[in-house]
Amino acid sequence: MRYDLNLLPVFMALMEERSVTRAAVRLGITQPALSNALNRLRDTLRDPLFIRERYGIKPTQFAEEIAPVILETLARLDEVIIGRQHFDPATSTRQFNIAPNSFVEIVLMPSIIARLRQQAPGVKVSLTPYGNDLTETGVISGTTDMALGRIIDPPDNLIVQHLMDDGLACVVRADHPDIADSLSREQYEQLRHVNVLPPGRMRVGLFQALERQGLRRDLAISVTHFLAVPEIIAMTDYCATLPRLICRQIAKDPRLKIVPSPVDLGSFPVEIAWHVRYRQDPAHQWLRQLLVETASELTGETLEPSE
Repeated sequence: MRYDLNLLPVFMALMEERSVTRAAVRLGITQPALSNALNRLRDTLRDPLFIRERYGIKPTQFAEEIAPVILETLARLDEVIIGRQHFDPATSTRQFNIAPNSFVEIVLMPSIIARLRQQAPGVKVSLTPYGNDLTETGVISGTTDMALGRIIDPPDNLIVQHLMDDGLACVVRADHPDIADSLSREQYEQLRHVNVLPPGRMRVGLFQALERQGLRRDLAISVTHFLAVPEIIAMTDYCATLPRLICRQIAKDPRLKIVPSPVDLGSFPVEIAWHVRYRQDPAHQWLRQLLVETASELTGETLEPSE
């Protein structure tokens, strides 16, 4: 039997989006064109595949059964075809879609963009929000090239590589009336704190570290981005516990000072996750290696090349 391979991405888009409208937007086609493709799929596979529900569509049992096979087939095709393509960073005009968490966006992306400007001036980068989970980043479907951050419970179609580690320190205003160059446990617990809530399960890291040490915080305010912290700290007697690399940047502000945390709060990992279809993509391999080199330069760590 002959199969139209163009229909396979349509099937996967419907499986992952569970919405004809969202699947059409993702594929860059009209809804009538997608509906037509779905009808051809139904004729070929002799199954309804998707059933309309109140808030979208639901795959049939047969669709659920064949989805892993189709996903693996597409990944293998991508791996073979993309792997044969040549990539020259000096002349490439490729666009990469990257989903960094807020830490990576501040700490790592400026250095990455500077390196791209020198080594690959025609390459473009588009940043997409990290979101609340990996599905929202687009990395599971492969529409986003990679996600950068804390990767928790990745599915089988993602490859995850450790990129770097960072620790934690505290920031207060430079002329704080009670804090000199160090911070005791008692002072830490008596201060009011600014808390940063990154998206999703990322937020558990600091809370778990404090719990392990039996260290309490009196939270005055929670914000959604690291960039909100410096102004709040500069205008109050509050304290914030932040990644050291973030502290290194805001330490340039003369209104602020960085002090060690009163106890060792450990470190947290930053990882890269990408879809298996990009494993042999020369351009993707090059960008991953660039990330490894940049992270190594920032942290002073020597890391293994990306897979």
